[in-house]
Amino acid sequence: MKILIHVTSELPPKEYGGINRVVWGLGKTLVKKGNEVVFLAPEGSHCDFAHVIPLDRSLPIDDQVPDDVDIVHLNGELEVKPSKPFLYTQHGNFNRYPLPKNTVFVSRRHAERHGSESFVHNGLDWSEYPAPELDHPRDTFHFLGNAAWRIKNVKGAIRSVLKTRSETLEVLGGRRLNFRMGFRFTLSPCIHFHGMVNDREKAVVLNRSKGLVFPVRWDEPFGLAIIESLYFGCPVFGSPHGSLPELIKPEFGALVTNSDDMAALLQNTERFSREACHVYARDHFNAEVMTERYLTLYRHILEGKTLAETEPAMVGGHIKQFLEWN
Repeated sequence: MKILIHVTSELPPKEYGGINRVVWGLGKTLVKKGNEVVFLAPEGSHCDFAHVIPLDRSLPIDDQVPDDVDIVHLNGELEVKPSKPFLYTQHGNFNRYPLPKNTVFVSRRHAERHGSESFVHNGLDWSEYPAPELDHPRDTFHFLGNAAWRIKNVKGAIRSVLKTRSETLEVLGGRRLNFRMGFRFTLSPCIHFHGMVNDREKAVVLNRSKGLVFPVRWDEPFGLAIIESLYFGCPVFGSPHGSLPELIKPEFGALVTNSDDMAALLQNTERFSREACHVYARDHFNAEVMTERYLTLYRHILEGKTLAETEPAMVGGHIKQFLEWN
């Protein structure tokens, strides 16, 4: 089939990436499976395995979709539904517009919070990542995410590490001084800030990390930082919100609700197998598994069916963004 994939971030993904990294792996794998892919992506995007149409945000999607496209896969704010068969992936917790019946969420919990049963776990093309060094000595922990976003709770991660006897934390995706947040609460030599990093720089840190410290203060829809860390053999130590209980089984990490319990966890990580964490991420959260699931949904929609009987909506109103972390 011919699939148009719409994305609002430039392709290919640069530095950390996010939705565009997931979409890139999806498109690449669809092509490998014999499908034709067209990306509708921002100006400056380029791709060696699919045609790219520059996205014009001033025009309706319909005016930018070639006539011979079979289905449109949308990944971004949805203002007007296209006339062609389409699927819409809701990647976040907020949407300014009513969600269509053919909405897909990125975890079971994410779907349930919108009264839906339709979800596809994100997967990544692991062949594009540096190889994990599972036998490399591990002597630090890491935080991975947009540290300027308070709900990611880098402060909670820092507080937890500083309560240990001698552990250190590498913060990937944040700086000690941030114009939106000001000086952080610590100048401790145990906390190292790296800012935005590319895949090579990230791999260097993760290959010597004992685990991801991820005490998020909201219902995380999915969390690419989780599966990237697991791929490099790092167990995940987080809070029990959103997708985390769904993704983090007891053999791959632990979930707590305060910094004292987190600090205790970080001083007892020997029971977690790096190899088991790596295999779990590699086999369950790869682009191949994700693509097969999307292909099933594409076919379902092309048969004239919908993914839900009613339009999904946030159950119980707006999400509570800030949860306690002491």
